[in-house]
Amino acid sequence: MAPGHYFWAIFYFACLCSASLANNAKVNFREKEKKILDQILGAGKYDARIRPSGINGTDGPAIVRINLFVRSIMTISDIKMEYSVQLTFREQWLDERLKFDDIGGRLKYLTLTEANRVWMPDLFFSNEKEGHFHNIIMPNVYIRIFPYGSVLYSIRISLTLACPMNLKLYPLDRQVCSLRMASYGWTTADLVFLWKEGDPVQVVKNLHLPRFTLEKFLTDYCNSKTNTGEYSCLKVDLLFKREFSYYLIQIYIPCCMLVIVSWVSFWLDQGAVPARVSLGVTTLLTMATQTSGINASLPPVSYTKAIDVWTGVCLTFVFGALLEFALVNYASRSADRAADIQRENMKKKRREMEQVSLDAASDLLDTDSNATFAMLRQCEVHMQPPKRPNCCRTWWSRFPTRQCSRSKRIDVISRITFPLVFALFNLVYWSTYLFREEEED
Repeated sequence: MAPGHYFWAIFYFACLCSASLANNAKVNFREKEKKILDQILGAGKYDARIRPSGINGTDGPAIVRINLFVRSIMTISDIKMEYSVQLTFREQWLDERLKFDDIGGRLKYLTLTEANRVWMPDLFFSNEKEGHFHNIIMPNVYIRIFPYGSVLYSIRISLTLACPMNLKLYPLDRQVCSLRMASYGWTTADLVFLWKEGDPVQVVKNLHLPRFTLEKFLTDYCNSKTNTGEYSCLKVDLLFKREFSYYLIQIYIPCCMLVIVSWVSFWLDQGAVPARVSLGVTTLLTMATQTSGINASLPPVSYTKAIDVWTGVCLTFVFGALLEFALVNYASRSADRAADIQRENMKKKRREMEQVSLDAASDLLDTDSNATFAMLRQCEVHMQPPKRPNCCRTWWSRFPTRQCSRSKRIDVISRITFPLVFALFNLVYWSTYLFREEEED
């Protein structure tokens, strides 16, 4: 065989050996991971019931750093005073018992999916109402163990949390909903929670809420002391601002329209009783239905809300328009009754005067003819029929004033008074509650 053939044969054999060694190295690398897990978590070598040591291996408390990623906020319920959130919860601590060789930097971390294999902080959400894990397609949880003994626990959870609300400025309000996390059994002598340095809370971009806007969030500590000790606690406050445009379109503008429609009766004729009564009753019932619908979506509270003031005043204006027609109708009927009584009195006086004149004339018939004739002529003058009354003057005389009747005057005053008072109420209402909203901000 030629020397060149030997060279190529040796080169081909060397390539096969190097490929085989590379494959063996990969297999051995995965086996190395298994050996490391068995070594650090094997029976009799690691006890998950014992908490890690403190900083630098001291007997101090274990330090657990927390960070959150808010994925979505589904609902914020005013009537139940709660909100639902989905988040990725992460906590990280140092457990020197889990240190291992990283094989020259090739093994960055080990991954577990069973949380019971290592010690876990006994954290719970103190204002939680309901919660569940996510298991589709696989449980959304992992544990990473780093070469220097650091443990990272990450899980995706959905929570329904209590959110006590102050609705005095509703719907011009802002609400602060908290997420509280605390240790259930370990006191601060054994376990301390800290926020991760840098950016402990992250929120998904383009977070959309139906009736709220997330303005900002703040992290803080809320350690609590009980008769069993002091427990570490963390909280994040989410500041929500209510979107006013929805309530402006659904509540405020319709209420204004109902109030203005109730004023139409001031321009209707006083005799149009069915029209004015129907208009007043219809607007009153509609306003009452609107108020009931608003209160049905809110919890019963002991204080007055801004929306209560608005609906109450609007309902009062509508009811006042209905009462105004009752007053107009009463004044009109009283004026007609007074005019009828006056006419009857005038007729009675006229008849009495005619009777007196006839009696006087009969008494004078026994006197001399000249005197009798003169007296008769005088009686004829007094007994002349009255002049035909002027229709306009008679109609005008029914009114107690020169310009218009009392009932008509009530309508005219109402046309000016109701809009002016309602405009003044709007000025006071919006300036008061918007100013209070700025103070709270």
